[in-house]
Amino acid sequence: MTQPDADATPDAASAPAAAWAERADEAARSVTHLFGQRLFFLPGTHIAATARPSGRIENLRRPWHYWWQAHYLDCLVDTGLRELGKAGSPPEKFDGDTRPSAGQLASRLVTGIRLRNFLTYVNHYYDDMAWLALSTLRLERLAEESRRPSPRRQERIRKSLTLQFDSASTDDLGGGTFWSTKRDFKNTPATAPVALYYARTGNTARAQALLDWLDARLFDPARGLYQDGIRVRSTGETVLEDAIYTYNQGPVLGALLELGGTANLGRASTVVRAVAIHLTLPGAAASGTNAAKETGPANELVLRCDGTGDGGLFTGILTRYLALAANDQRLPRDVRTTAAGLVTGTAAALWAGRRLIAAGEPLARHGRAGYPVFPSEPKRPAGDTYPPGAAVELSTQLQAWMALEAAASLDLAPEGPGN
Repeated sequence: MTQPDADATPDAASAPAAAWAERADEAARSVTHLFGQRLFFLPGTHIAATARPSGRIENLRRPWHYWWQAHYLDCLVDTGLRELGKAGSPPEKFDGDTRPSAGQLASRLVTGIRLRNFLTYVNHYYDDMAWLALSTLRLERLAEESRRPSPRRQERIRKSLTLQFDSASTDDLGGGTFWSTKRDFKNTPATAPVALYYARTGNTARAQALLDWLDARLFDPARGLYQDGIRVRSTGETVLEDAIYTYNQGPVLGALLELGGTANLGRASTVVRAVAIHLTLPGAAASGTNAAKETGPANELVLRCDGTGDGGLFTGILTRYLALAANDQRLPRDVRTTAAGLVTGTAAALWAGRRLIAAGEPLARHGRAGYPVFPSEPKRPAGDTYPPGAAVELSTQLQAWMALEAAASLDLAPEGPGN
């Protein structure tokens, strides 16, 4: 096991790609060992506990967080893609030659999700299903690059979930996608990932129509960001939910980049710049502490986080799509620089705030002593948010892993003259 550089400073925000990859591997090992387990002891399955320390039976009694598992799958795919190696670096498993690869765990996780979800990939929330659809699409790409495709299973998942999205994306309220089977709320959390899914599966017209609806009904030009949604009351009255959440901006950004074109890329630039203004911590550079200082250059910007529970995933999701913007040469250089700085600043803060599991604490029964636990908020160290003996939630650890993977995915090579 590679020990983390515990004395690393947040100058790590400008660390080389290899260092980010090592940190992402540390997060991958920590999460998979700490939370990962077989489902019902069944061979060939994998699932993540939603909190530790906890027992298997205790986990089954807890709420079923379908969409957390979908993002766990996305993180495993991130690690799996890095395991394939690049030019000049050979393939290498993240957890050693004797342990399953990230891709193998991801495939077992898909099986585990279906079994735990009562033999189906369908549930009551269209945003949950969209996240799973996106992550399984990426797993398909990993399988193809690993020369281990599973076309039958992927075809079943795609067919099943596409039917759900088609039924939820109606003309009610002029367009958009319903959030749940109650069909009383159309919002960004469902519409944006469904639009991205349509874009990535070739249904570009439908994807663009959903983006156009978001622009017309939920984009706030004063802030340059997307509001939460439109709720339909029992009386038929509609109410705008104008909250701005970090994770809502991510899949919109992804869909804008996937579809491309002058208007979409212009809006993507607007979103990145607005995120830097409105969704960052004004008094914290990438330090993992409460030390207040003026926001500095782009590589010191730190995204705000939204606590624990579902909110523990929000900022990690945004970093995934900011990394796509940072690597997209169609965007202006200042936008790419800002996006990269948001990713590395946030990842560095979460890395700097980690603590290591001690040999005698309850978490060590599930993971390993010396593995990191990451804070739920970048301005507070993990020793405060998750002191020894406290329960640690999967969502917040996935968030840190996502941010580190996003940083590892950045193309940090110097640029020549450009736009």
